[in-house]
Amino acid sequence: MQSIAAPLQRNHAGASAGFASSTLTITHRAAVRYIRTPQLIVMATAQMSLFFLIYRYMFSGAMRSVGVPYVDFLAPGFIATGILFSGIGAAVAVADDMQQGFVDRLRSLPIPRSSVLAARALADTAILAIAAAITIAVAFAVGFRLHGSIADGLAAFGLVILFGFAFEWVFITLGLLAGNGQAAQGMAMIVFPFAFISSAYIPVSTMPGWLRAFAEHQPLTPMVDTIRALTLGPQAHAVLGHPAAHHLNSSLVWTAGILALAVPLAVALYRRG
Repeated sequence: MQSIAAPLQRNHAGASAGFASSTLTITHRAAVRYIRTPQLIVMATAQMSLFFLIYRYMFSGAMRSVGVPYVDFLAPGFIATGILFSGIGAAVAVADDMQQGFVDRLRSLPIPRSSVLAARALADTAILAIAAAITIAVAFAVGFRLHGSIADGLAAFGLVILFGFAFEWVFITLGLLAGNGQAAQGMAMIVFPFAFISSAYIPVSTMPGWLRAFAEHQPLTPMVDTIRALTLGPQAHAVLGHPAAHHLNSSLVWTAGILALAVPLAVALYRRG
């Protein structure tokens, strides 16, 4: 704790530390924690890659009518929804910091309250980016191919990270509500139906009417379809039924809405605690 408090107090003696400097300092602490506990990174990346391989080979035989090879259909959807698998760690880490008194010590420092949460979101988004990059490499190794341009592929990866950053705030909020790591892990599981009742693994057109209505009007489906539209290239419109811009606009609206709701709620819970 002194390694964080000292630079904040030394650089801003007699005044509140700035948002950027305090966020970077606390983000560094979180990064060091991951470096000193590499199991956290290994588990996050191995879990995503393992589940991708299971889905790729378990469903590929049954899913032959999606308009493209199933691995090309699955990979964008799995990577986009993989942000939920990685986000559980953020909820647990926040709850553990609350329970162990680390957050109480930070509250006593002259730093913006929101910088503590922003640092956690940034650190966990970085881990998400690593896990997503490794899963993409695994996907290419088992047959996935990019049918759009390299620029489209990079844009798709950047959007995955943006979507992940938004959902990190949801998991941070759940961690603040939970109070301990075990409860946080249980609460974070409530988001998983959004991953499965979406277009990530199967076309929503194959779902019953009431389930399809939910899948089409929840945030992950337009996010998945945006990533899929960018990676499928010229085939995207025929498979998805709309141009990439349609899915992109919907996904960005959902992302902005999640941030507009989750960030103020998380900050309010942090201040109240």
